Amino acid sequence: MKTILVVGGAGYIGSHAVKALMAEGYHPVVLDNLSRGHRDAVLCPDFIRADLADARVLARVFTDYRIDAVMHFAALTYVGESVEDPARYYENNVTGCINLLSAMRKAGVDKIIFSSTAAVYGNPREIPITEDHPRDPINPYGMTKYVMERAMEDYSTAYGLRFVSLRYFNAAGADPDGELGERHDPETHLIPAILMAAGGKRDEIVVFGDDYPTPDGTCVRDYIHITDLVDAHLRALARLFAGGGNGYYNLGSQQGHSVREVIEAVRAVTGRSFPVRIGPRREGDPPTLVASSQRAAAELGWLPAHTDLADMVGTAWRFMLTRGLAG
Repeated sequence: MKTILVVGGAGYIGSHAVKALMAEGYHPVVLDNLSRGHRDAVLCPDFIRADLADARVLARVFTDYRIDAVMHFAALTYVGESVEDPARYYENNVTGCINLLSAMRKAGVDKIIFSSTAAVYGNPREIPITEDHPRDPINPYGMTKYVMERAMEDYSTAYGLRFVSLRYFNAAGADPDGELGERHDPETHLIPAILMAAGGKRDEIVVFGDDYPTPDGTCVRDYIHITDLVDAHLRALARLFAGGGNGYYNLGSQQGHSVREVIEAVRAVTGRSFPVRIGPRREGDPPTLVASSQRAAAELGWLPAHTDLADMVGTAWRFMLTRGLAG
């Protein structure tokens, strides 16, 4: 049984990854500071509450457990917050991750699956976006992920690090078993935010701009179900254990849905109405972000199985109802 250190394993994506690792016979060990994660979302017995800033705790984790590989989910991810407080993002997403890579080096652990983002591309020059698109982030969050991708490349050349960087588009949905789902505070992701409005937990939904060059004037995004997302992590991990080299992979459904389409999907799934208000555009929102995931299909054998928007909305809605996040 291989032991996987899951950093940020109490968060939305990390907790789903832990459940999937256990189902596949791995031994996950979770390290999370619980600043944004939830202790009850950690379904494995081995949990360490600590921050990546604590080098001594990191060293002890690698001493106490025979870690075979690392999955990294412990990043701050709000674009707007990163603009307002870039220092916090560089300290957590860059300095913290460098501390992790240093602890891995000292322990002789050379494999890491890294959570990256479509934000490394910045404003897209072509749609769909391939992994060969220039990396040109336009906000501090995207820049921190770009910096760490470059750092891993350098660590690979100098120290033999082997990594897979998975560039997420828009993670959505919840565990089909109902055990896990999104519980952000504040909730900025579109689907759960709209579901909160449908459930009476928000007064309204604000659509940021309806004059984009898209079919209905609202931004178009590529949504990927959380189950498919973690499946890609397991496939990337298997690739590294099989001796595969470094890789960058987009994770998206390869189809776009506008904000208006998501609103209508929520109305259809929940059977509820809620106020929608049109607001001004947000700075830095590209009109369309849609992935090409052909490389992941070719090299990881990965294809998303849950591409129906209503299915994503439905799993999220059921989770939110059971947890009292919607009324």
